[in-house]
Amino acid sequence: MSGNFTAEIQAALDEKTKPQGSLGRLELIAAQLATIQETLTPQVDRQRICIFAASHGIAAEGVSAYPATVTAQMVLNFLAGGAAINVLTRANGIELRVIDCGVNDLESPLPPTHPSLRRAAIRPTGTHSFLDAAAMSEAETRMAMALGAGEVNEAVADGIELLGLGEMGIGNTTSASALAAFFTRLPLKDLIGRGTGIDDPGLAHKQQVISQALLFHSDCAQPLERLAAVGGFEIAAMTGAVLEAHRKKLPVVIDGFISTAAVIVAHAMEPRVLDICIFSHCSAECGHAALLEYLKVQPILSLELRLGEGSGAALAMPLVKSAARILSEMATFSTAGVTDREAP
Repeated sequence: MSGNFTAEIQAALDEKTKPQGSLGRLELIAAQLATIQETLTPQVDRQRICIFAASHGIAAEGVSAYPATVTAQMVLNFLAGGAAINVLTRANGIELRVIDCGVNDLESPLPPTHPSLRRAAIRPTGTHSFLDAAAMSEAETRMAMALGAGEVNEAVADGIELLGLGEMGIGNTTSASALAAFFTRLPLKDLIGRGTGIDDPGLAHKQQVISQALLFHSDCAQPLERLAAVGGFEIAAMTGAVLEAHRKKLPVVIDGFISTAAVIVAHAMEPRVLDICIFSHCSAECGHAALLEYLKVQPILSLELRLGEGSGAALAMPLVKSAARILSEMATFSTAGVTDREAP
């Protein structure tokens, strides 16, 4: 994007009937949308959230307060319309899609078809425990990334103008913390939180599991290797989605800690992906603030959320829509007949 167009965007915002900069972060978001869409009248009315769901082998190591079977149970809850993300998307007129990237549903079978569900499991039993093996093969990792990219391409084909990313997978904060440690090299204690609500002994055990896993996979140097080693199918899918969204110039609203971990991986592969990313909130999960600081980005909200599911994205997307409308619809001083400065 040329410096001339950047100046045009700023001039357009400054000409609106308000003191310059008085709409704060909304103006920055509006400028980002205008830059992505290459227009002074950005539109993000058509919105969709994709929840990428997958089971994690690492859950068998006792790193979560909930059993691994809850992953499939929560997907069923999404499809029945009873989860927090269903309430929030309905309240804000956002479409919702659930993508089965590898949910082990032997105990709670998912329907073969459903209007809101895409069955595309990379491995129906989920990932391997990454304590002493790679969570995914390189081929599986690429397949999961392609799955996420496919969701972006489908969204573009459907006329979606703003895409939100969410996830579901018991054990995935463990995976996200391991990835965060791999890429940021920050102290583990700053990146490992309570996830679904584990107690102090559980937190200590989770830290030990991640430390042991990072030692086992310490020779992994490339982003794809690291993602395959300790990632998850849904995290890989979100990584692929962010990379493809950058290629297709589709603005993406990032949810919480796990979604941001996927951005960390995508950023290592292509730093410019941050141009299309809008970070919805800073969650209460330990490590999220550190990741946002590492990326040098500022979230829109801070509501002490730690649910996942795309809940933070669903709350922030109406604000993003409002920012677009400020630039697209608000009158200028000249069109409104308002004097914008004192006469000399």
